[in-house]
Amino acid sequence: MKEIKVKDILEICDAELICGDKEETLTNFKKDTREINCGDTYVGIKGEKFNGSYFFEEAFKNGAKACIIDDIDIEKNKIAEYSNRIIIKTQNTISAIQSLARFKRDSYNIPVIGVTGSVGKTSTKDIIASVMSKKYRTLKTIGNYNNHIGVPLTILGLNEHESAVIEMGMNHLGEIRKLTNIAKPTMSVITNIGTSHIGELGSRENILKAKLEILEGMKEDAPLIINNDNDMLHTWYLDNKEKRKIITFGIDNQSDIMAKDIISDENGSKFKVRVNDKDYDVRINIGGKHFISNSLCAICVGLNNGISMEKIIEGINEFELTKKRMEMKKGLNNSTIINDCYNASYDSMKARYRISKFFKWK
Repeated sequence: MKEIKVKDILEICDAELICGDKEETLTNFKKDTREINCGDTYVGIKGEKFNGSYFFEEAFKNGAKACIIDDIDIEKNKIAEYSNRIIIKTQNTISAIQSLARFKRDSYNIPVIGVTGSVGKTSTKDIIASVMSKKYRTLKTIGNYNNHIGVPLTILGLNEHESAVIEMGMNHLGEIRKLTNIAKPTMSVITNIGTSHIGELGSRENILKAKLEILEGMKEDAPLIINNDNDMLHTWYLDNKEKRKIITFGIDNQSDIMAKDIISDENGSKFKVRVNDKDYDVRINIGGKHFISNSLCAICVGLNNGISMEKIIEGINEFELTKKRMEMKKGLNNSTIINDCYNASYDSMKARYRISKFFKWK
């Protein structure tokens, strides 16, 4: 494990030390002063409407050990007031944390699973992490920290971890290219190619192209796992299966890992999976065909990381969704409330409709 010292940041990010000790080690990088705990490192991110660097004092008051800020002016009396803390000034804090994340990632020789796709990234990431945790101490993307800020902050959270599951999102071409070259996955997953962001990208073909950028951060022999039931990915697989290692999962199209004898209701699904000439019973405790697919994906990842089917099944059975994704609660008059409000893409809404048909609405 490679620790990040102040002197590393100064060198890697071409930064300036305003005050503090170059030999201090920095951990727990946070971009929100409300989440700062004692000893954390605050990173001031400049957004469209505000510059987080101006909140460095609030971060210190909440217990931050260090602040990494953009090139803003700080009064001499403020520097003197916080002379027992660390203030590092950079030209661009976003570029700085991306460079630091590359530095951190390169110090770890562990399985790193990249997850992308039009929909289902977060739930797939969650179930993969649950499976991976059966063998490895696993870091995973928190919530939907899947962009040019969230991915480096996630990787900077590597500590005594033995694997990582990193979600990667995008709005435009070139964005996943940047993320994958930071995370450098040893294996990646594409859940599907739908219509999310088609307004920016113009076609599903361009969406596929954008998602396939994830390969650019991987070694040539690193496997890519795809949903073979998705029409775009299936066609791409047929055209490229001789060119690199591709592992497929599916329900409808013939795949490496498949579900059969499926029994589903609103509480989940049971199905069988055949691995090495043996059938295994799998249970997923969330309704919907897409969660069967997510489970098959997690099986592919687990098997290719040396996890037994028995442990994989445990991980699938125990996994918990990130909030606002198919949260089911009891309401008034014996009603059921489904809180799946995070994503309202066309493909997500279709999946919700299919699940709703399990319920007898009054």
